[in-house]
Amino acid sequence: MSFTNKPENPIIPRTKDETKQLLNRLKRVEGQIRGIQQMVEEDRYCTDILVQISAANSALKKVGLGVLEHHTKHCAVKASAENQEEVINDLLQAIRQFAKS
Repeated sequence: MSFTNKPENPIIPRTKDETKQLLNRLKRVEGQIRGIQQMVEEDRYCTDILVQISAANSALKKVGLGVLEHHTKHCAVKASAENQEEVINDLLQAIRQFAKS
């Protein structure tokens, strides 16, 4: 059960600062990925590539935690006043999905 942008479960927009911060982090991750691609093209040492992959994973996880935090503090809290069980189930599903990464 997902409550993605249904009228009965409104999405709370991020502030401009939150959006800017998320986009900046995503752009850094994108740069890291390009760097990893270049390392592979240059046939760089495997351990060096793995270190960079780990750094990119960590950076992307921070982005995900930021999105999950916003969802929990804003979207889920607002929607929970209308349908607590559905919101809790959706939140738990989001956490499960995020924890897979």
